[in-house]
Amino acid sequence: MHFLEALWNEALRAYTPWLILVVALAFISRLVAIDKPRFRALFLFVAAHVVGLVTTTAFVVSGSTLADVLRTPTWVFSAAAFVGASAVLLFSVVLPRVRLHSPLIVQDVVVGIGMIVAAVVVLSRAGVNLEGLIATSAVFTAILGFSLQDVIGNIAGGLALQVDSSLDEGDWIRVGDITGKVVEIRWRHTAVETRNWETVLIPNTVMTKSNVTILGRRRGQPTQQRRWVYFNVDWRHQPGDVISVVETAMRSVQIDRVAKDPAPSVVLMDMTDSFGKYAVRYWLTDLLRTDSTDSEVRSCVYFALQRADMSLAMPASAVFVTEETVDRKAIKTEKQVARRRKLLDSLDLFAGLSDSERSELARHMRYAPFTRGEVMTRQGAEAHWLYLMEDGHATVRVSDGVHDREVAQLTGPCFFGEMSILTGEARSATVIAAGEVECFRLDKQALHRVIAARPELTEQLATVLAKRKVELQAAREGLSTDVARERAKREAGALLTRIRSFFALE
Repeated sequence: MHFLEALWNEALRAYTPWLILVVALAFISRLVAIDKPRFRALFLFVAAHVVGLVTTTAFVVSGSTLADVLRTPTWVFSAAAFVGASAVLLFSVVLPRVRLHSPLIVQDVVVGIGMIVAAVVVLSRAGVNLEGLIATSAVFTAILGFSLQDVIGNIAGGLALQVDSSLDEGDWIRVGDITGKVVEIRWRHTAVETRNWETVLIPNTVMTKSNVTILGRRRGQPTQQRRWVYFNVDWRHQPGDVISVVETAMRSVQIDRVAKDPAPSVVLMDMTDSFGKYAVRYWLTDLLRTDSTDSEVRSCVYFALQRADMSLAMPASAVFVTEETVDRKAIKTEKQVARRRKLLDSLDLFAGLSDSERSELARHMRYAPFTRGEVMTRQGAEAHWLYLMEDGHATVRVSDGVHDREVAQLTGPCFFGEMSILTGEARSATVIAAGEVECFRLDKQALHRVIAARPELTEQLATVLAKRKVELQAAREGLSTDVARERAKREAGALLTRIRSFFALE
């Protein structure tokens, strides 16, 4: 038999025309991104098949019995190459055309199973007794499976990660002290690229057995991660002012990688001896750009504080030794009294008091600041203080036992709690600070001493309180001037009686 004729016969028996498919794939590889290692493996199978085909043909022509021996592995290489070529077409050409993406580990498993099935079919066609082969290799298979249990575990772990979609390529994760972006999930490992231009290969068994944090993922929300940028400001500046200045700046600045929703916020994290420790909390939309974005946020914080004449505090410790002389105490006291006198002078409740009486009350006022959300006085509580609000805002709320509603807002300078402190009745409303409030408290005993020394003050106090109460009623009910005047007189008389009775002046 002529060699070429024999070669053609062998090629037909081995389904060699699939080589045309390989040539087509070689052309397609220039147009689509094909996994180069897989394409090299495909080429090796093709080369092995061609070498086996030529060698088998040579033995057929020479009449050697070795042709039957080499024909079977040649067919196996042909089947393996056919499966590999079909997989390349399926995963690199067909599925991308219909916009379907298959993970590499799934491709590897499909190709592996396909090659095993193809090999079994070819061996059965060649007349190989597979039952005997399997029976005689049972011990070898057990030994091999035991030695490859880590490999099998990695494959199972990779499949588990892909099947339940718990992890996808492109996710940012943290495993132990490793933080990075998942770029590939293979049959043995998961490849993670860090921000330091490194690629870490984490075995899939570690991925399935460890706590894996997926950064920036929340169901139905865009990918973004909350970051904390810390800064220190000394106690010369109130926390509310610092928070307001920096928060306003952060919400108005344009930084591409800082999300607008949720908006940046500023919180007081800690209190030290010489400064407060604050933090800007913002949401980062590009998880690769952590350091550069933090740097831009720090710059924004610095310039915002500079514009507000606030300086960053450096960690420091100092001991001040000052001789507390009588003169020094007097100077400090006078400064404090002057501030309180200024507040008293601005309130109509104390318009009828003399300078000495206001100074006396000022010496008994106690500084009582509040921050947002704090209850300044509570409905139903016993009254011990008259509240004098120097600056800030507060809300007045009334409860009927079931519903709680806001009935008024207070803005400093103002006073509240006067009815309870002058008549002895329980607090009629709850007052809550709506922000940082500069406030003083005047105790009942100090006010009692001033009224006891000059009882006629009760008439002035009753008149002021009645006027204030009726003005609110007139605005709410639309009362005429004459009706309001008459009601104010009646209210003043009733209040005067109650005040005198409470302070035992009758």
